[in-house]
Amino acid sequence: MKARQYINMVGMAAAVLLSSCVKDTLYDTPHPDYGKIAVTADWSARGEGIDIPTTWTVTMGDYTGTETSATHAPNHLFAPGSYTLAVWNPAEGIMVNGTTATIAAATGNRAGTDAFVNNAPGWFFTYTKQVSIEKDKDYPLTAAMKQQVRELTLVVKPTGDAAGRITEIVAHLTGAARTLDFATDTYGAASNVVLPFTKITEGDDAGKWKATVRLLGVTGTEQLLTGEIRYADGNPTPTTLKSDITEALKGFNTGKGESLTLGGTLVETPEGMEVDGVEINGWEEVKGDDVNADL
Repeated sequence: MKARQYINMVGMAAAVLLSSCVKDTLYDTPHPDYGKIAVTADWSARGEGIDIPTTWTVTMGDYTGTETSATHAPNHLFAPGSYTLAVWNPAEGIMVNGTTATIAAATGNRAGTDAFVNNAPGWFFTYTKQVSIEKDKDYPLTAAMKQQVRELTLVVKPTGDAAGRITEIVAHLTGAARTLDFATDTYGAASNVVLPFTKITEGDDAGKWKATVRLLGVTGTEQLLTGEIRYADGNPTPTTLKSDITEALKGFNTGKGESLTLGGTLVETPEGMEVDGVEINGWEEVKGDDVNADL
């Protein structure tokens, strides 16, 4: 009887020893069934003189968060799977839905007419990436922010007897993009933007006319500058202005971090009262700070 009791006690002791050798599963993170992200925004590709946005937004799956620092590290946990990471900054005059940015409609005299859009939206940057999440992992990600709004300046040199009598150039540009899917780099239908021409009154370029706008991009088959030139005392009568700048803008949607200045010559302005129309010829890029458009 004592021998049998001894054997049972030995068996129980062995079982206890074996059970004590079983270790808990070790994990690499405090979230073994999920993944976490930390996104650092890189703004180094922005244009000269443009400030880093004060606020930026991160979306991935059903998560949306905003950030004011360099890195966004949310507590949100992501189930394993594939996600589209989208990063962008709120910008004046631009609405974002998913990965589609839309320029707001124009205000003022052109509000709600002829599909005119805002010609001076805020500086807008985006980044997208497909991210595969595995459980029990942390993902440090860098978002190389891409500038999506580019500045365009048009400089016009009038010639002819009536050049000095010009009081106003009322014009707009067709073929401006209103929408951009920044995940696929796809531009939507063409819209128009007002070109706010003003006369240069000082320096070597005095007498020329200049207009500066900001565009999300160009789209469609052509970009036309159309409008009207008006003169002092109505003499000569207003002349129709038309110029095709499609070729000069063919690369506009790339390299948005650099502003683009184009110069052209307004063919001889008429002296008489009866006028049909005039054109701007010889559009060429103007390099550097010199806006001289004497082509």
